[in-house]
Amino acid sequence: MRPNTSSSRRKSKTPTRRPQVPGRSPQTPRKGRVSKPAASATKRRFRPGTKALMEIRKYQKTANLLLRKGPFSRLVREVCQNFSMHHLRWQVNALLAIQEAAEAFLVMLFADANLCAIHAKRVTLFPRDIQLARRIRGVEDL
Repeated sequence: MRPNTSSSRRKSKTPTRRPQVPGRSPQTPRKGRVSKPAASATKRRFRPGTKALMEIRKYQKTANLLLRKGPFSRLVREVCQNFSMHHLRWQVNALLAIQEAAEAFLVMLFADANLCAIHAKRVTLFPRDIQLARRIRGVEDL
């Protein structure tokens, strides 16, 4: 058998260091040059749409609430004050039930609006897609 002599199989030479410049210590940078950050410190750049698909997969795997509980409860209390003169108190489970229902409503609305955008041969969701989905559902006064 013949030994494989292709260049891709050969061992590469070990890299050699540059000779030290007299009068300059290795720690001081050269004049006019800015040191670049290490390759591991640079932020990874994804192609457009890749990060969005990663986020979609991440949120589809979880069953957690997407909206923060604090701001949502403040919003519910503010809306409740607009309808009532009295200061009403809320149980935590009642607020969580309202938040679950609101998020389910929004997710289904966005899914229907996405179907409207796909029907129009687009991948971008426009406000008119959401308006059309609400009109088809019969949820116009909300």
